[in-house]
Amino acid sequence: MSRVSQARSLGKYFLLVDNMLVVLGFFVVFPLISIRFVDQMGWAALMVGIALGLRQLVQQGLGIFGGAIADRFGAKPMIVTGMLMRAGGFAAMAVAHEPWVLWFSCILSGLGGTLFDPPRAALVVKLVRPHQRGRFFSILMMQDSAGAVIGALLGSWLLQYDFRLVCSAGAALFIACAAFNAWYLPAWKLSTVKTPIREGLGRVLRDKRFVTYVLTLTGYYMLAVQVMLMLPIMVNDIAGSPAAVKWMYAIEATISLTLLYPIARWSEKRFRLEHRLMAGLLVMTLAMLPIGMTSSLQQLFTLICLFYIGSIIAEPARETLGASLADARARGSYMGFSRLGLAFGGALGYAGGGWLFDAGKAVGQPELPWLMLGAIGLSPSWRYGGNSVRNALPPVCWSRAPDARGGGFSCFQPILLARWVLTGHDALCQDEGRYELEEPHEKDIDRRRANCQRPAERL
Repeated sequence: MSRVSQARSLGKYFLLVDNMLVVLGFFVVFPLISIRFVDQMGWAALMVGIALGLRQLVQQGLGIFGGAIADRFGAKPMIVTGMLMRAGGFAAMAVAHEPWVLWFSCILSGLGGTLFDPPRAALVVKLVRPHQRGRFFSILMMQDSAGAVIGALLGSWLLQYDFRLVCSAGAALFIACAAFNAWYLPAWKLSTVKTPIREGLGRVLRDKRFVTYVLTLTGYYMLAVQVMLMLPIMVNDIAGSPAAVKWMYAIEATISLTLLYPIARWSEKRFRLEHRLMAGLLVMTLAMLPIGMTSSLQQLFTLICLFYIGSIIAEPARETLGASLADARARGSYMGFSRLGLAFGGALGYAGGGWLFDAGKAVGQPELPWLMLGAIGLSPSWRYGGNSVRNALPPVCWSRAPDARGGGFSCFQPILLARWVLTGHDALCQDEGRYELEEPHEKDIDRRRANCQRPAERL
């Protein structure tokens, strides 16, 4: 095995361990925030929604700056610092008895995520070859689901004793993750060139294709974040016990572990990425519309199952599309900006969802927030259903699909570009203590993209 292949292989194992620690630390605390402050302390759902929305807006909205700084200084210092800040946010949350303290803790937690999330995403793009990314993202999602269940179970068990124990467990996991990164993560550069912060930001903002794609996802994220706010509240209201929330995450884990990878492998050979994303979003929307009219836990869990199925169809396609569009010269900046749709959608989903939930309860129409969110979720489907996104995205972003002529493959596939670009070109070099998995010059990539206009050879 060559040195670069060994580096990539070990890097994937590192990413999996790191991801599990982050997921556990997050899901020990965040799914229980709405239960703690709305159901146990009697706060308005709007207050908690604002707190969760602030965390989402800060972490994802400022992610482009965190990514640009990581492009300049490397991934390791940003990741370690951000995880320690997240641990500090959890410590502040443990003593939150006023809304402003909860808001402060969520902002601090979000600032930590601003620092560690974009470089972690850029490391995935750096270490995983393009034709392997879809499946690797599926594995990460399966791990996310398993970690969510374990974290929610641990958090629910600790909540029986004291919410401070919940926050302490989350903080301890992020401190452990910071130590793991400080000890094992090499001083890798994220980009193929040492990009100044301003240049990295400008490169992303000038990329209209990428900006259009990211902002179009706002409606999708407004639905997705309800797993942290309204779905736990709904489960708790119908079941009458916060312990039932763990079964919601158990359903997610079961579906992800059994269906996510097979669906990803089957669909990547037959459908374009944007069609998979649109189909998943449509399923999520149809599942969310009738939730407010359910009266039994069985009906609610059935709709939650449908919602999760839509999510596992959409998420791998969304991640792969975003990674395919990233410019190798500013990976951190691109991965940071890719979170902007989540920032807007998450903030609107949390704050708007909390306000709609309170309003629906006040007027005796509990189905109001679900119908409104479902209608909003349909808007990205119209966007993806037309030709605008196809025209906005370059050929390398399409999923692998059989060529209509029956011979070879369509040029809309990252696997072909990966064979052209990466084979024989990777090298492991050392530059002032920073290790880099070198890739060909961007002009070479552009030339090979141009070759996509010619019939593709069978691999």
